[in-house]
Amino acid sequence: MFAFLRRRVYTSLVPLLVVLIGVFFLARLTGDPTSLYLPESATPAQREAFAAQNGFDQSVWTQMADYFGGVLHLDFGESLRTGEAASTMALRAFPATLQLAFVTMLLAVIGSIVIGCWAAYRPNSIADRFSSLLSMTAASIPDFWFAITGVWIFAVVLGVLPTSGTGGAAAWILPIATLLIRPLGVLTQVVRGAMVSALSAPYVRLARSKGAGDLRVVTHHALRNAAAPALTVAGDLTVGLVNGAVVVEAIFGWPGIGKLMIDAILQRDFAVLQAAVLLTAVSIFVLNIVIDACYALLDARVRDKAKV
Repeated sequence: MFAFLRRRVYTSLVPLLVVLIGVFFLARLTGDPTSLYLPESATPAQREAFAAQNGFDQSVWTQMADYFGGVLHLDFGESLRTGEAASTMALRAFPATLQLAFVTMLLAVIGSIVIGCWAAYRPNSIADRFSSLLSMTAASIPDFWFAITGVWIFAVVLGVLPTSGTGGAAAWILPIATLLIRPLGVLTQVVRGAMVSALSAPYVRLARSKGAGDLRVVTHHALRNAAAPALTVAGDLTVGLVNGAVVVEAIFGWPGIGKLMIDAILQRDFAVLQAAVLLTAVSIFVLNIVIDACYALLDARVRDKAKV
């Protein structure tokens, strides 16, 4: 098991390095911060002083070397806008994103298990076809379209939900519903397919012949063996939630890492953008390793393959 985890950590280092280099260069494509933070009446001397103060007068390779040196010492620089440490701003915003992703994924897992098991227990019935239609529709709806439509209907037209913020339980409904719809649709189909195969397996027929009830057959026998593929997909969807919350947080004004990235891009705040992207990338890599470890615990073939 430790050999498997060590191998996964090593294979994650190269993508992480690519992310570090990519975000460094892409951040600088947003434009020169000097023209944004200094007035139009600023003199050339003032512009040179601003560039020298923030290291923009150095070559891009020198700036990148300083950036990597800071990363190795966990120093990501300071925000051009507030003067606060970029790492502090990223760490303060990240829990809001994790809370949103955790609650969304928890609801998606519970809902998909209930709907998927119900549909698989009676395959090809009206209930099965109806759940398949709903799940495929949910998996096909773009997040941004659902978010904008939800704001227009429930916040603008009906006025029953807030448009943004985190104050009160009502503020969570639209962001969670927007992020929930796709994972719920995808997971329902995965659970349904895995449960159909599991319920037709010989060990399930053996359990029925021994007098096991329907509930016990579904929960104790079939569902346990159908958990591995569902766990893999759920892990990928969780990574997608953390990575894809940028649009949702921007629409609903959710104070998470996604909104921080958008603000940093608009304000050309390179240090904050680099810290936010790096923190997100590291969390995604760690989450992938945890998912792989859980999958390896469920399937011994994965552990054996890692030893080869």
